[in-house]
Amino acid sequence: MVVGLTGGIGSGKSAVADAFGALGIGWIDADHVAREVVMPGEPALAAIVERYGDAILQQDGTLDRRALRTRIFDDAAERRWLEGETHPRIRQRLLAHLARLRAAGAPYCLLVSPLLIESSQHELVDRILVVDVPREIQIERTLARDGVDRRQVESILSAQSSRERRLAAADDVIDNGSTRRHLLDQVARLDAKYRQLHAPAG
Repeated sequence: MVVGLTGGIGSGKSAVADAFGALGIGWIDADHVAREVVMPGEPALAAIVERYGDAILQQDGTLDRRALRTRIFDDAAERRWLEGETHPRIRQRLLAHLARLRAAGAPYCLLVSPLLIESSQHELVDRILVVDVPREIQIERTLARDGVDRRQVESILSAQSSRERRLAAADDVIDNGSTRRHLLDQVARLDAKYRQLHAPAG
């Protein structure tokens, strides 16, 4: 069974995934794969440079992700172009990673993705688990973590599914607006639930 773990920026998806990992559950992060497909030598990076020029690169030849964010989050057409270049490649690699996790024999695994609902990645999972926090907490955490301005954080939030849409799509929800102890307790309950769902009938 594949559980899709999603939530808006700053919701704490990585903290939740780490908590499941501590219980022996493997996971793949779509954000990590998204970074892989734009590494030097990858076709997606070549396409990005062709469109935006060498100014989109850092001195070491890697993608300047902040510069790219600035270009696409204020321009829906550019964002769609970028998604067309990267999403099919990301999906292909996710499928390969998930196949390896299934082969490891665990009762279930996680696909962690901020764009699980917005993209076709929801087709790769059996259940959707949403990490939910109020919008203001998302903004505060992202400002503290990423060193970006509030306007850019709000642009990112606007490009992602609304909180209401995520919750409507959820099979399960984790509230990450409280203490770490509360978070870990919720993960433990869901882990027991998922293992039971995977268990053979009878």
